[in-house]
Formats: sequence, C-alpha cells, structure tokens
Amino acid sequence: MDGSAARERLALAVDMPLAQGLALYSSVAPFMGYAKVGLSLFVEHGPAAVTAFQKLGGRVFLDLKLHDIPNTVELAAARAGALGVALLTVHAAGGEAMVKAAVKGAREGAQRQGHPPPRVLAVTVLTSLSAADVTDIGFSSAPEAAAQRLAQLAVRAGADGLVCSPREAEGLRRLLGPSPFLCTPGIRPAGAERGDQARAETPAFAVRAGADLLVVGRPVHTAPDPVAAARALALEVSSG
Repeated sequence: MDGSAARERLALAVDMPLAQGLALYSSVAPFMGYAKVGLSLFVEHGPAAVTAFQKLGGRVFLDLKLHDIPNTVELAAARAGALGVALLTVHAAGGEAMVKAAVKGAREGAQRQGHPPPRVLAVTVLTSLSAADVTDIGFSSAPEAAAQRLAQLAVRAGADGLVCSPREAEGLRRLLGPSPFLCTPGIRPAGAERGDQARAETPAFAVRAGADLLVVGRPVHTAPDPVAAARALALEVSSG
C-alpha cells in the first residue's frame, strides 16, 4: 500500500477548539485524508465546522451518532447530506426503520445539492464499553456477539458501513464479507495510553482485521510532534 492509499484510511478526530483543530489538521493532512467532526465541535459551530475542514481539502466524517425516531433522523441526515460530508454516523441500536430513514435522508439531501451521497455508518458497540458495560445496558452476550447482531441489522437496513472496535472487525468481515465499509475508532499505537478506550488496538492490528478507516485522536493531539506521529501511523497502515 502506498502513502496516498494509507492517507485515505486515516481520519483525525478533531475534538478540540475549531481554530486548534484546523491548524492541526492542516499540518497532518498529507498523512490523514479525513477530518472527523464530532458532536462537541458540531454543537458549538454547526455547519461552519464542516465547511472549514472542507476548505482545507479534508473529507469530512460527520460523527453525530444520530439516534432518534426515524422521521427526526431522516431530517437530520438530509441536512448532513446537503453539507457534502463523506461519512455520517447513526446508532444501529436505533433500529432498522431508523437506519433506513437515515440512509434515505442522507442520499436525498446530497442529491438536492449535487453532492455524492455520504456513506452512512452504523455504530455497533461503543469502543469505550467493556464486556461488563455491555451486559449492564441489556445485552446478554459479549461485545463481539452484540456488535455482530447490530451489524446485521444495520446492513439489512441499507447502511453502507459500520463503526466497530478493531477487535470486532475480523469477525464482522467473516460474517458480512468485503462490502461493508468498516471504520475502527479506538486506535492506539503500541505503548500508547488507552485512556477511556476499553477495546483499543494498534493500527496494524486494525488493518489486518479488515478495517477500511482508522480514527485517531489523542495519539496525534498529544504527541510532541503531531506530524511525525501522523507519518508513523501512515507508515504502519501501509505496512499492515
């Protein structure tokens, strides 16, 4: 895999003040093709946060994890599609009708503005949840089995891809084949602090497991040299 291919498999989570996030993404953009705009940044700045990263040439991953009644999600997804985002997240736990509504809204919103439709990615089990947490919220199975059940529901509903822990990616590939786009947050280079990520893994692990896109935040944000950290991530993805 060459450097340009590795770049298209890395997303920088820009969960920080907008000016700081723009400066950081601008510096690491040669190695990271996506800017992931999360809930806090979008609540503070709205669509302006999306357009700011688009002006830098980044493909925007709008990570709102929509989870509401189908009509509300369809309307929100249509607005996101109209912004020209590349990726949009919803919670698979919202159910099949909600995921279908998100896909419909995102495609129609993008079409109205002449944008390519975003990939709608369904979040399975948050990477911050441990096995005990998964049991506490009502699943009778381990995180991997819960993720597989939610993934099947989401794909059946028309989701373009899934958000899962790197640990679940290989099992989802075996279960669902090559077509779902798999996004894995919770990426931590070897030796890095895991923070609140209970099911994190290294970039090489995620690539070998079948992930298409790796989301990285704090290992770049907090690095003494963020550009060097992003370059190292791209090299590890290439070698993986």
